[in-house]
Amino acid sequence: MTSISIGRCMRTARPSTLSLLAKSTSRSTAYRPIQQNIRFFSATPTSYVRKYTKDHEWVDLKGDGKSGTIGISEYAAEQLGDVVYVELPSEGSKFGQGDAMGAVESVKSAADINAPISCKIKDVNLLLEEKPGTINKVPEDDSPGGGWIAKVVVDQEGVEQMEQLMSVDEYKAWVDTEEH
Repeated sequence: MTSISIGRCMRTARPSTLSLLAKSTSRSTAYRPIQQNIRFFSATPTSYVRKYTKDHEWVDLKGDGKSGTIGISEYAAEQLGDVVYVELPSEGSKFGQGDAMGAVESVKSAADINAPISCKIKDVNLLLEEKPGTINKVPEDDSPGGGWIAKVVVDQEGVEQMEQLMSVDEYKAWVDTEEH
């Protein structure tokens, strides 16, 4: 229906246009795809492994095995209550597994933040200095507005130490017991 309407318009508007169109679609110059430089991009999500310590810290190890993020668990944030101060580690500092790398203070108590694995601090969450209560709202969020503590660089020793930590399911089961 559309091609008929176009044909009628072309005949009434300009009869010579139809003859030009017929010449341009002859067999020798039939449909030729237009060559375009098209680039295809692949957006593969960055996978990570999240593990927990018995001190209620978590670490996400990214798929590259060389970088990660550290924070405290939701359980720890609930137990602390309203967080009023977060002591962040210094960028560039190195920590061994279990070393105190910072602290969290609340109206109820204070607790050290221990390095779940050996790592070097690449970046810290400065938002927590201004708004320490962010840890209470989204403690396990590693996005720019989340409650993560530090972005880290991990060496082979740190990657191997990940195996000693608890998976999400193991951690939840452990929290539900009387052991902690």
